[in-house]
Amino acid sequence: MAAKTVHRSTRCETNLFGVRQSVTMHCPHHSALIPSPCFLSKLHLAPIMEGRAWLRRSLRSLLIATLAACCVSGLGCRTIRKIGNNGETLGARRLSRSGMEFMRQGQWDQAEHLFQEALALCKTDDRAHRGLSEAYWKRDQKDAAIKHMETAVKLSEQDPRLVVRLGQMYFDVGRLDDAEAQAKIAFAAQRDMADTWVLSGDCLSARHNRDEALAAYHRALALQPDFVDVKMRVAEIYLSDEQYDRVLATLDRAEDESSFASLPTRVHMLRGIAMKNLGRPELAIKHFAKAKLQSPEMAEPCLQIASIRLSEGDTIAASQEIAEAMQLNEGLVVESGWSKFLLTPEQLAAQKADQDRKLR
Repeated sequence: MAAKTVHRSTRCETNLFGVRQSVTMHCPHHSALIPSPCFLSKLHLAPIMEGRAWLRRSLRSLLIATLAACCVSGLGCRTIRKIGNNGETLGARRLSRSGMEFMRQGQWDQAEHLFQEALALCKTDDRAHRGLSEAYWKRDQKDAAIKHMETAVKLSEQDPRLVVRLGQMYFDVGRLDDAEAQAKIAFAAQRDMADTWVLSGDCLSARHNRDEALAAYHRALALQPDFVDVKMRVAEIYLSDEQYDRVLATLDRAEDESSFASLPTRVHMLRGIAMKNLGRPELAIKHFAKAKLQSPEMAEPCLQIASIRLSEGDTIAASQEIAEAMQLNEGLVVESGWSKFLLTPEQLAAQKADQDRKLR
């Protein structure tokens, strides 16, 4: 019987994991060209098992990495690094949060007490320094307020919100260079915060760069359209340039967007002044009357109404407004020269009698 001739052939195949490998096939000349199932199982079993093990290891590593990322994002790197399991630090944080809540409610004494207790537990609590700074600022203790805000900025690793607040404090006490420096630091960290643009606009306005200041204020309004304080700053610039139409255009939406109680008195005053200069005295008087209603302690609305009444020749009504202003702020009336238009009781009685005769 003739011996079987065995043929060897080598070919390249790609396994299930995309790896090219050489396969040598041994088969008799009379056998089928397709390898048997038994041969296939022996050929591919090892790489399949190895691939499954690799897949399990990869999925396990991915799951661990995902869980770690979730934990870090939830707690925050700074929180993990600074708080850890320190009970005193956690207690200080709780006191600071309570103090912030009292501060938002306007209960400054309680808030200040809680912030002081928080710092007694942990001197590195940036929230407590921030809150105590605001409490001191409210009490007009500005040096102490700035000191605590500087500490809060350092401890918070230059949180842009605190950097801007520190810049505002510097600006309010006349430290213009320091305020500008804080604005630059805040811009380097975050450029889409409206308060940073407001601080920059304030600094530019103080440097008499009005065009650049207006651009900064408008950028702030683009980021926060309902920023009434910024609208007042823009309106003040337009008023100084005698652009009364723009004053009204800037402030028109402010009255629509805010309730009467929350709208600053200065908005009514600015609109009244613009109306008066545009030759619309009755509308101007309405806005000054709103200012009087909202801030009855102010003498300026009375004097503005008095000026309109004098221009109309109504000396009696003007004198009554001046007399009301005298009761509120006598020094202002005397220094501004309005006291000379104040009628004595005898003059007032005589003019009233004269008016009555004319009406008859």
